[in-house]
Amino acid sequence: MRKQSGRPCLKRKIKFNPTVSYFKPRGIPMKELEEVEITKEEGEALRLKNIKDLDQTTCAEKMKTSQTTFQRILSSAYKKISDAIINGKAIKIIN
Repeated sequence: MRKQSGRPCLKRKIKFNPTVSYFKPRGIPMKELEEVEITKEEGEALRLKNIKDLDQTTCAEKMKTSQTTFQRILSSAYKKISDAIINGKAIKIIN
């Protein structure tokens, strides 16, 4: 049996539950597209910060995480979304 290293993962509060889970550039067949995967956690960070227009401290509190962790999640989401837009990739939302 392996010992777990580091801190255990906490259950973050996520209200982001999309009705669609895939976005792609128009006019390009799926088989020709690379994709980036966005987690629901990253979607929730984007929703709170950009749609609800909350400050990072409030966002972190709502997700039940630290502000540093929230910033890491948000930065990861921005990087993935930017990659998809700039490089014409599909975006897949995963659990």
